[in-house]
Amino acid sequence: MGVIKRYMAFVTPYKKQIALTMVIGMIKFSIPLTLPLLLKYVIDDVIQGAGTAEEKTSSLLMIMGIMLVLFLVLRPPVEYYRQYYAQWTGSKVLFDIREKLFSHIQKLSLRYYANTRTGEIISRVINDVEQTKEFVITGLMNIWLDLMTVLIVIVIMCTLDVKLTIVSVIIFPLYALAVKYFYGRLRRLTKERSQALAEVQGHLHERVQGMPVIRSFAIEEYEQEHFHDENKNFLNKAINHTNWNAKTFAVVNTITDIAPLLIIAFAGYTVINGSLSIGTMIAFVGYIDRMYNPIRRLINSSTTLTQSVASMDRIFEFIDEPYEVTDRPNAKEAHLKGEVEFKNVSFRYEQTQEEILHNISLKVERGQTIALVGMSGGGKSTLVSLIPRFYDVTNGSLELDGINIKEYKARSLRNQVGMVLQDTFLFSDTIKENIAVGNPEASFEEIVSAAKAANAHEFIMSLPEGYDTKVGERGVKLSGGQKQRVSIARVFLKNPPLLILDEATSALDLESEHYIQEAMQKLAKDRTTFIVAHRLTTITHADQIVVMEQGEIVEKGTHEELMNQDSHYRHLFTIQTLN
Repeated sequence: MGVIKRYMAFVTPYKKQIALTMVIGMIKFSIPLTLPLLLKYVIDDVIQGAGTAEEKTSSLLMIMGIMLVLFLVLRPPVEYYRQYYAQWTGSKVLFDIREKLFSHIQKLSLRYYANTRTGEIISRVINDVEQTKEFVITGLMNIWLDLMTVLIVIVIMCTLDVKLTIVSVIIFPLYALAVKYFYGRLRRLTKERSQALAEVQGHLHERVQGMPVIRSFAIEEYEQEHFHDENKNFLNKAINHTNWNAKTFAVVNTITDIAPLLIIAFAGYTVINGSLSIGTMIAFVGYIDRMYNPIRRLINSSTTLTQSVASMDRIFEFIDEPYEVTDRPNAKEAHLKGEVEFKNVSFRYEQTQEEILHNISLKVERGQTIALVGMSGGGKSTLVSLIPRFYDVTNGSLELDGINIKEYKARSLRNQVGMVLQDTFLFSDTIKENIAVGNPEASFEEIVSAAKAANAHEFIMSLPEGYDTKVGERGVKLSGGQKQRVSIARVFLKNPPLLILDEATSALDLESEHYIQEAMQKLAKDRTTFIVAHRLTTITHADQIVVMEQGEIVEKGTHEELMNQDSHYRHLFTIQTLN
């Protein structure tokens, strides 16, 4: 019940629309409930009543005229508005939940994304949220109406014959037992099926993104088998769910089919003995259908609601995923000058893992350029990822302008940091909009100016639609150097006081590297800049070069200072220049 209570928080803003839908629905369901009484009246009072044939015909035509007005004039608009408001409310609730989930997604740590496949997250936001729509439409509207319909029918039947009514409801406890027995397990099976579907979606998402790798290594058959395993797992979960669901319907429908037989038998017996009129018996048979059809829908709704609740479990399980980086209650806006100091900083990704960084102490003055070099896996990228608070330090402290980084609001802090990474990500939109990521409020003239500063304007104008050219998913239509220059243009537009360049030229050809090095030198001017680099020839101008190995600083100094020593840096630089 906990997840239902939490889900209701999203439903509450639309309680007026739900109430209106219920009222309209009650009118809609009440109109057909008059038909069995009408049939009883026609048989007992018109056909078998006193009067001439003309009088009986006149009475019949008058009552049928009234019913036609109800069904042809009143019923259509009632049915329209009931369906419209029910679907409208369900869609609005789903809209609000997805808004909440996307906001949540943007606050989760990078560690979460490193451990969770993108397709599984998408499955929760799309598939699981869509499954909960039936809770609003079925659970809050139809179930209430079906319950009211059953109660009204029972009251009407009591006015016709109490004993026959008792026979009609005597098997109701069997329904309760069936629901109690079947639906607990059905909820678990539904959740397992949803998880299996999320795994298929996650696997598919990865393989679509990695299709160039699959093609280049000619592993289509291997990947087909791998997908077959994932798909087969989902099939097994779906069949288990279907099997149990089918058993549920078999039992419930058997109970529902037996009930009318008992009623017809008892009603026939009472008519034979003269204690019940034929019209009343026919009316009762009519009300059996109007009572047990809602009961069937209620049982079917239980299945639907079980699926909805299982999806709610997965949604709120996702929403409850904690944020690793949070603002302190009195955190302040960041307005950085650019002084950075690591004080005995240590870091590990998980509590159970070994430390990645060990007692790092490093002070960087405003406007300095610091180069981090060393073998892969030394902790360079991890160190710079602490500056925008993608992760928080495990031990020690990181200070910006003499203030602990945790005293700043994380979002305002990141707004003061510009990053150019090796793996450049572009959205599948226009070049103009990709550059505008640096400042969504920027004018087109400012975007062009940033592109020129990044040495990107010339190649952009050579494209078919210039700045309005769509770059494709992850910028697939651009070369590596072009993507990198667009990402640098973003940072020019952002104009931050602190800059991080993480192996921004390591995968580029010499011509692209020349353009990008030129752009990055302009970008780094008068900014505190951290450069993570493997090509040591690109960082000889740095104010300080820091050599890292296995999460520790082993050397630091200028290029000249380190080259004049028997240092790790001199050894690495010599090897690279000889090659």
